[in-house]
Amino acid sequence: MNQIRTIFLNMSWLMISQIVASICGFIWIILMARYLGVSQYGIYAFATSFTGILLITMDLGISTHIVRHIATDYESAPKYLGNAIPLKCFFALGSFILSLIILILMKANELTIIITLLFTIEMIFKSYINLINGSFQAFEEGKYQGIGNTILNVILLIFILITIFCNFGIYGIAISYIFANIIALIYVYYVFEKHISKPKFELDWEFCKKITLYSLPFAATGLLTTIYYSIDAVMLTQIIGSYPTGIYNSTYKLISFLTLFYSLYIAVIFPVMSKFFKNDKKMLLISFEKSIKYLMLVIIPIAIATMIYSKDIILLIYGTEYLPAASVLSILIWTVCLLFISGAGNTLLNASHKEITVTKIYFVAAIFNVALNLFMIPHFSYDGAAITTVLSDVLIVVIQSYVIYRIGHRPNKKLYFDLIKIIFGSFVLGISLYLLNLNMWVALPVGIIIYLVCIYLLKVFDSDDEYVIKQILGKN
Repeated sequence: MNQIRTIFLNMSWLMISQIVASICGFIWIILMARYLGVSQYGIYAFATSFTGILLITMDLGISTHIVRHIATDYESAPKYLGNAIPLKCFFALGSFILSLIILILMKANELTIIITLLFTIEMIFKSYINLINGSFQAFEEGKYQGIGNTILNVILLIFILITIFCNFGIYGIAISYIFANIIALIYVYYVFEKHISKPKFELDWEFCKKITLYSLPFAATGLLTTIYYSIDAVMLTQIIGSYPTGIYNSTYKLISFLTLFYSLYIAVIFPVMSKFFKNDKKMLLISFEKSIKYLMLVIIPIAIATMIYSKDIILLIYGTEYLPAASVLSILIWTVCLLFISGAGNTLLNASHKEITVTKIYFVAAIFNVALNLFMIPHFSYDGAAITTVLSDVLIVVIQSYVIYRIGHRPNKKLYFDLIKIIFGSFVLGISLYLLNLNMWVALPVGIIIYLVCIYLLKVFDSDDEYVIKQILGKN
């Protein structure tokens, strides 16, 4: 259980940085959406979605492979990083050229091409930050990653505020992202070299070939995952234009703030679960079960409340120009619940060296997503894209659950009873808010009280949960 305490100590550092990131991101997304307008915000959405997919070609899964390997062998860090850093330079150059070629073939307009290429440059620096952050995770040094994330987001917010104040337009927004990532990269590399390990720079081609081959399953999974989470914005732009993309992405950005907590949790738990797979299979399954339980405990009531107050949320954040996004928010919020389940499952499978299986699952989901989008977007626009994303996530959870059961990782039946209790408590919350018809700000504290009372009466927390909490607080 000491390992669990370490998990949550690392999470505390990352949680603080994630709170800062969420606040900063929330501010700049609102300001950008209002400043750029729906159509130019749609171009921004296309550029970030397109380069998000392209990010995989800049890394090819190397960062994830290194996290898993270094987590079980700290001494290998200098050699792995010393080869990975220069190797990624070649990947970055190839990605930039590939980006330009694809944009020309897509017959994108000049503004879209320039903005997308600027975000491609930003993604190159982000790729290196991800590599160093992955190494922090492997060494379980979450505080350095947390500080780096805070620096990145605060500086980016400052640059965006300057851009809007000086009216530098969408070009200034893109350049702000580039400079903020450069500064953050300088910090994380300096700290890693000073406090953790110093990379031994070389280009051992045989070794580079080896780690690339081992990393390809992670790359394939990452590519397929990114495709079915980002391809909708690209397809919306190509099929019906930038305006629907702006509407859809305004909601998607709100959803992404909730997924930050998921990303934070997975970043901390993955290296730990890798160790459990090697040393303690029982703790591996326990960590998986607790991940599902705690993540669902938080996100299901949030999803219920968001669905009820979707119009109020959109009007408050974006204004009447973005009001059509309310229907998208009501649908898309459920992807977060499904993502939290599939994310915990992915972590279990990756830690268990089943990354090829994960790749196959996302291959099926990506094909399903693209095929369904081709039908849904022309008929239902941004609502169709949202429905497609939810159905894709349902497919992943179903297949993933079957695979986890087949390989012998069978969760305790008590987990299912806990999930039923959480769903019932959230249902009571939803019915109460609907019948009371309260103002959104009044509903927030009232809803929290109702939900906590339900959780207490349903006895969702057991002696194991109490033990974990005491371990975290250092009272055992």
